[in-house]
Order: sequence, then structure tokens, then C-alpha cells
Amino acid sequence: MIHDQLRAEARCEQPEADADEHVYAAEPIQLDVTDPASVTAAAAEISDVTVVINNAGAANRSSLLADDLTDARALFETNFWGALTVTNAFAPALRANRGTVLNVLSVLSWLAIGDAYSATKAALWSATNTQRIKLAPDGVHVAALHLGYADTPMARDVDAPKLAADDVVRAAYDGIETGELEILADEISRQVKAGLAGPIEGLYPQLDRAST
Repeated sequence: MIHDQLRAEARCEQPEADADEHVYAAEPIQLDVTDPASVTAAAAEISDVTVVINNAGAANRSSLLADDLTDARALFETNFWGALTVTNAFAPALRANRGTVLNVLSVLSWLAIGDAYSATKAALWSATNTQRIKLAPDGVHVAALHLGYADTPMARDVDAPKLAADDVVRAAYDGIETGELEILADEISRQVKAGLAGPIEGLYPQLDRAST
């Protein structure tokens, strides 16, 4: 099963030894984002949540051009519908607490070389914009995190440079704290996003007829 972990800051204490440091007590909640009942139960358990991070994701090498789209549909259940289900379940608490949603996307939100995986991330990026305009009047901050490969179990077999997980987390939290809408964790994400304003052949050289 695919799980998402939501961490709620339960309380903040100041140790006597150092008044400038804080200890944050967190309660991890495990749930299956493809099971609405599981998500609803988690939302009922931690109604004081202020930050929801949609970081559950899957990759199964499925293709949008396959004769059987079962695997692609399964990927959307986790990467797209799962994230929407989580956000919707926690929306009442986020409105009440003027909280934040962080959707963990990918540079492949803007680059279709990942086939069905790219499609799921592009769909969630579009949905993220919808969430922003719908939730902003209620004081809810909706951010998106874009990055290339990170040094996580999902990318263990990838032979390419990877971001350290700590650096990704740091970029995400810094972006949340400063109220950013689009958090770009690495140079490749910045380059690809900038490329969206140019000709499509700039992102997909194989489409450049002049070079064929």
C-alpha cells in the first residue's frame, strides 16, 4: 500500500538550557492515500493540523500509449487523486488554522519525458493552481515543490546526480516559511520552468524539424 505521513506540531517547549532552541513534539500518522476511509479517519484524529504535505508518490513505468491503461490509472490514483483526497479531508482544519498545503511535485510536472508519471505530476500541478485560488480567500497557503532526482528509495536505481533528502526538506520548509507558491529545489527545475516561456522545441529538441 502507498502511505503518506502527516506530521502535526502538537506543542512547542523551551528547554531551560537554551531559551533560543525549541523542541517540537510531532505525532506521525500513517495512512493509505488511495483509501478515502483511511484519510478521513486521519483527518478526524488530528483536527488541529496546520501543515499538510502531500508527498506520497508511486512510479510504475506505465505508458499513456499502452493498449491497457490499468497501470496508468493506478498511478493517477496515488499521485493525483490521493493528493486531492488528503487535501480535501484536511481542508476544514486548514481553513480554521489558516494553514499550508505543500504538494510535492517534480520537474517532470513540466517535462513529459516521464510518460504517465509526468502526466500525473502535470495534473497535480494544474490542480494545485485550482486549490490556490479556491483556498486563498480562507487564508490557506498552497505551495508546490519541484525537484529532479532526490536520494530516496524511489530513485535508488537511478544513475544520475541526486539531491540530498535533507536539502529538499530544507528548501521546502524555507519556502513554506516565506510564503512561496512555487518552490524550486534545484537548478534543473529552475531551468525547465524558465523554458516553459520559450518555444516547445526548447524543451523537446526531438520536435525541432529544422534539425531533422
